Amino acid sequence: MRFFVMMLAAAAALVQPLHARGGPTPMPTAKLAKVQALAPAPLSELVRKVDIPFERFVLPNGLTVIVHTDRKAPLVHVGVWYKVGSRDEPLGKGGFAHLFEHLMFYGSQHHDDEHFRPLEEVGATDSNGTTSFDRTNYFQTVPTPALDLALFLESDRMGWLLPAVTQAKLDRQRDVVKNEKREGDNQPFGQVGYALFGNLFPADHPYSVTSIGNPADLDAATLDTVRGWFRTHYGPNNAVLVLAGDIDLATARPLVERYFGNIPAGPTPADFAAPLPVRTETTRVTLSDAVSAPRLFRAWVVPGRKDAAVPLVDVALTVLADGATSRLYDALVRRERLAVGVSGGISPLDKASVATLIVDLRPGVDPAVVERRVDALLAEFLKSGASADEVSRVATRAVAQTVRGLERIGGFGGKGAVLAEGELYAGDPGDFRRELGVYAGATPARVLAAARQWLSKGDLRLNVVPGERKEAEIRVAQAPRVIETPERPAAAAPLSAGIDRSRGLPPAGPATQLRLPALERATLSNGIDVLLARVPAVPVVRIAFSRPGGSSSDDRAKPGAHAIMLAMLDEGSNGRLGALTGPDIARLQERLGASISASSTLDRTRVTLSALTPNLAASVALFADVIRAPAFPADQLERVRGQALAGLAAAEKDPDALAINALPPLMYGAAHPYGLSFNGQGTVAGVGALTRADVLVRHDAALRPEGATLIVVGDTTMAGVKPLLESAFGDWRGRGGDLPPPAGAVTAAGVSPRILLIDRPGAPQSVVMAGRAMAATGAEDRIALAAANDIFGGQTTARLNQSLREAKGWAYGASASVAPTRLQMPFLLSSSVQTDRTGAAIAEIRRLLGAFAGTAPPTRAELDRVVANSIRSLPGDFETGAALLGSLERKLNLGRPDDYFATLPKRLEALTPADVVAAGYPGPDALVWVVVGDATLVEPQLKGLGLPVERRSDPDSRSGSGASRPHP
Repeated sequence: MRFFVMMLAAAAALVQPLHARGGPTPMPTAKLAKVQALAPAPLSELVRKVDIPFERFVLPNGLTVIVHTDRKAPLVHVGVWYKVGSRDEPLGKGGFAHLFEHLMFYGSQHHDDEHFRPLEEVGATDSNGTTSFDRTNYFQTVPTPALDLALFLESDRMGWLLPAVTQAKLDRQRDVVKNEKREGDNQPFGQVGYALFGNLFPADHPYSVTSIGNPADLDAATLDTVRGWFRTHYGPNNAVLVLAGDIDLATARPLVERYFGNIPAGPTPADFAAPLPVRTETTRVTLSDAVSAPRLFRAWVVPGRKDAAVPLVDVALTVLADGATSRLYDALVRRERLAVGVSGGISPLDKASVATLIVDLRPGVDPAVVERRVDALLAEFLKSGASADEVSRVATRAVAQTVRGLERIGGFGGKGAVLAEGELYAGDPGDFRRELGVYAGATPARVLAAARQWLSKGDLRLNVVPGERKEAEIRVAQAPRVIETPERPAAAAPLSAGIDRSRGLPPAGPATQLRLPALERATLSNGIDVLLARVPAVPVVRIAFSRPGGSSSDDRAKPGAHAIMLAMLDEGSNGRLGALTGPDIARLQERLGASISASSTLDRTRVTLSALTPNLAASVALFADVIRAPAFPADQLERVRGQALAGLAAAEKDPDALAINALPPLMYGAAHPYGLSFNGQGTVAGVGALTRADVLVRHDAALRPEGATLIVVGDTTMAGVKPLLESAFGDWRGRGGDLPPPAGAVTAAGVSPRILLIDRPGAPQSVVMAGRAMAATGAEDRIALAAANDIFGGQTTARLNQSLREAKGWAYGASASVAPTRLQMPFLLSSSVQTDRTGAAIAEIRRLLGAFAGTAPPTRAELDRVVANSIRSLPGDFETGAALLGSLERKLNLGRPDDYFATLPKRLEALTPADVVAAGYPGPDALVWVVVGDATLVEPQLKGLGLPVERRSDPDSRSGSGASRPHP
């Protein structure tokens, strides 16, 4: 705290001038002193705000149950965590845990249908399942009236799965798992996991093989072997059930006893042997891959997640390599320009965790040079350690991330997951308190001691370099992993009577009403609108400075100007807090537990602040300086330009990015505002030609008070936040001209259906995408079109995914979307399919689209299902402040009324199948296609489709830095 105040007071004197621009009027001395006196809340105060009260009980059959009450919304998270993962797989059963994660979604004795189908109908959100080394989990967040349904489904697959497991289901899910593996392998760096774990751990160690699965073992699996696997590992005594949300112990206990109490306990699986490897020597591995520049990995084995050393080593790696304030970033990226990015941290596992440090090299840089610099920087750290300020900032950041996670009851990182992991790995749902205590109590001496113990020897140096993949480089010899046979079954325990499952699924109950906070409005002195939604669930406030004009307004002469301007906002400022460098700004954010980010959609540009309520005033002051008075230092422009060019080069090696970046001009034509790019990352020529003057002009046009809105969502009031915003923004006046209105054609040019085939020799799968510029715009009420998309391709049980994944087994998944943009909405369809089924997959998609428009139009049953999902999922869709803020920005963009969501259920209920048919969903002859795959194998398959095929060997220079879907 003391350092924060001193730095603000001395900022102008200690930091060199940064290309000062007119900037806002300086604060009067008295007011400036008040800003300088603002300091972060003590870390101990933040830690006290992290509280997840819970109740715990155990059924006679061994099922452990955790209950957490959170009445903020009529939602209950239901999660089941099984203590089984790839660590439990003996030789010959590689991938069984992952295979069962899939099989358990496809029916049980009393519901022999897809698990997702009834959940979609009741409006479940955050519904999924995952497998890792140590556990398999299933989770869903359901409206409170649907809790019985969720408990029925989870208990039925725990107790009565096997009668529904057939050879056909095994064959189909085996194909799906293998396609999931191919999809991951098809990505740049997709082989790293195999080599990293296979070389870091001994061959007979349970963590030496990843959880994705071994295709040969999966092919050899029989019904008897998979049934035996289930009987051993999926009993109630090997599971944790967590209920979090609109529930209490008095309600939960009888429900759990009713649905789970009559499931007999299974065998008690033996605890697996996984001694911590003793590594004293450096191991070196080099992989060749289709990447644009080398990536260096350095990895160490550290203790399991319960060991106090794990958070301390995480602090050390964060200081070293995670974020803009880290030492490697400062040296390798900011000053020496040897790299374009670095990262570091811990992957916590039960018995042994993995610490990693990653460096992405600037194209053309010699990896040996960077290795030597990493050696020197690491040696310096192990000699002198971290400063007290570095440790404090990292600890504050960790606690702030935990506070933000408290907003969600379910999903990844929500409160339900935190409690379940504590029980699963430490036998205590409240173990998060211990971990936070280690972060909060971290000192430079403790961090240095942990780093010296675990990061000073025995590292794996894994370098990935550009080149053709060689399977021999990743093949790691496997020895049998000795896993003891299960111990004797648990002693018989009295079981409850249970329920009559022959009656089928419990009713979903009535739909819960969406309860959104009232919207409050105000206007600052300079005309900036303020829109506030008060959500006091957690001590976090989110503020978005949002303005019309997004990536589609980019400079056509120098594409990428908009993205570069946004990327440089936090590279330095010269505002009311004095002259700050990029590192100064990053350090201030860490001390405050705040996060400032900038982004754009096709239609709007936003700068967003996420602040802890106790630190809101200081966070808003910093937020305003970043928006109003960025310095855009010329030397940092060169660095950011280099990072952007590296991103463009990386996208040319990414099959998804190649496909999505090729579509806009094919769909819209070059003159349309949306025809340049969906992600706005620009072109090599455009980014290369940018000057600092271009960036200044772009800032003054895109980020100005005229037409702007400050959207505030979180733990504050209008009386509390408006004075802060008035002080920070109220005297701001724009400079220069505004962004011009959309240039060129506002109606997409006519396009002819065709296929663009981008050759990617040796690709294990083909990426298939298709698109069309719709006639409709998002400003119209297009709920019928949205319903059509949900039926065809927008949900797990939609026709598209059911065909390509479930019926054919050609893909891990397939989906379609229509983004509600201000101009003509983009329709996109995508899947990654087996190479030998590329042509057949496109033919099948075209057949499905033709049937949808003709012989098999949407049915009443399908419409009822998607309407029920849309209405019942509304409370879950708005569980977090971030989701509400995004919705409010879409409201501004599309001109929706305040009561849009309040009236949506009645408008949805009024839809008819005829409305859906008339909505204008694309037919089979309305799309342009992009296929990225091995042209030698794929092109012959495309000849019989009746569409012109253009083959392209070289990536288009329009590629962006990642595969981004269009957003409104």
